[in-house]
Formats: sequence, C-alpha cells, structure tokens
Amino acid sequence: MLKVFILGLVLWSSVHANEAIIEDVKVLKQGSRFTFTVRILHQDSGWEHYVDRYEIIDKKGRILATRVLVHPHELEQPFTRSLSNVKIKDETHVYVRAHDSVDGYSQPYEITLP
Repeated sequence: MLKVFILGLVLWSSVHANEAIIEDVKVLKQGSRFTFTVRILHQDSGWEHYVDRYEIIDKKGRILATRVLVHPHELEQPFTRSLSNVKIKDETHVYVRAHDSVDGYSQPYEITLP
C-alpha cells in the first residue's frame, strides 16, 4: 500500500511540476482603472513550454484583461510583469490566472480590490 501511495505521489508531482504558480499580486487603483503587478513561478524550458500570458477574470470566469508574455523566462524565476489601465466595474474581488503553453491554466489567485 505504501508503494502505491509513493508511486501516486511521484506521478502526481511529475504531472503538476511544471504548472505556473501565481506567487503574489499587487493592485494599485488609479481613478477608475487598476494596475496589476503579478509574480509568477514556472519552470520555463524555452519556446516549447513557457508561461505565455496571464489574465484577470471575474467570479464568473469572464476575462477582464490579458497580459501577453512574448518570450520564455527560463533564466528569470520567479518573474514579475505588470498590466496597467485595467477597467473593472462592479467587482470587489477578481482572480488572476496564468496560462502556459503546455499545461494550460494555473489555479486562480483571488484578489480583493482596493
């Protein structure tokens, strides 16, 4: 039984090892607009597997804004990128999720807006 558990843990770890992780998000409100500064950890391995964007989404999963990341960051981990001039109406909480070119979306990171 212990061998089965360890094998399962190893398989789970190898499958989930390269998922992007949102480590931190800072939000600055500027009038009716917001700037999001997002720190992401991911084992980018070049053009074949890297974080290619992150999105700000509402509680229903609608995309409010997208920050496209145009190249891999294999030598800069974790890395931080900002997205400015995001207009958000009638929301007190939003979520940030990263997307990588192989594994898809990360777990959403919840943010309370200032």
